[in-house]
Amino acid sequence: MSPPRYRSLLDLATRWKCPSRHLHLRLSHPSTVPRQAPHTNTNSRRLLHTTSKPRQHATPTTTQALHEQMRRPSAQKNANVLYYTLSLILGTVALSYGSVPLYKTICQQTGWGGTPIKDTDLDDEETIAQKLTPVTSSRRLRITFAGSTSDILPWKFTPQQREVRVLPGETALAFYTATNQSEEDVIGVATYSVTPGQVAPYFSKIQCFCFEEQRLNKGETVDMPVFFYIDPEFLK
Repeated sequence: MSPPRYRSLLDLATRWKCPSRHLHLRLSHPSTVPRQAPHTNTNSRRLLHTTSKPRQHATPTTTQALHEQMRRPSAQKNANVLYYTLSLILGTVALSYGSVPLYKTICQQTGWGGTPIKDTDLDDEETIAQKLTPVTSSRRLRITFAGSTSDILPWKFTPQQREVRVLPGETALAFYTATNQSEEDVIGVATYSVTPGQVAPYFSKIQCFCFEEQRLNKGETVDMPVFFYIDPEFLK
């Protein structure tokens, strides 16, 4: 019976030793514990060395110089914008004042746009004799008149006569009546045109209120004359 018990004890010994061996295998020797790489400490020292330096702040002189450099382009740009704006305003004002006289001169010299030509050659006696001599052999021409005002002008502007009949070379006088219907003084400028346009070069004004400023006091009514003739060249 002894042998079987001995074998059992050996069995127990074997079973006891296995966990020890297994436990030993799981342990690690201190010499095998991984160490941190040497450069890690070096990097830490470098980082500490870098960040340990005091932070430099910009001096007032440096800040002022930077602000001055940034301000110069902006100031130049503002100056250019101001210059162009003033030039545009002055050009607009000059054009508004000069457009009416310029338009008046061009139209009176060319009859463009149906504008009557203002005769400036009547200082010569020979010219007067030629142009202001009625052509009795011609039939009389019927001249009709009409008037209108801008929507923003509080005037009533109407011709005193509906029509007149004249001979070529014969002078005629017509009147327009203007009434200021507002409660304040108003300045207006009249423009003048003749239709059909091909007749305009032969409708010559000796005296007219057109293209001239007319100031009417509140409620004032005035008569405005148009002294004209039809150039005998119209018959040719």
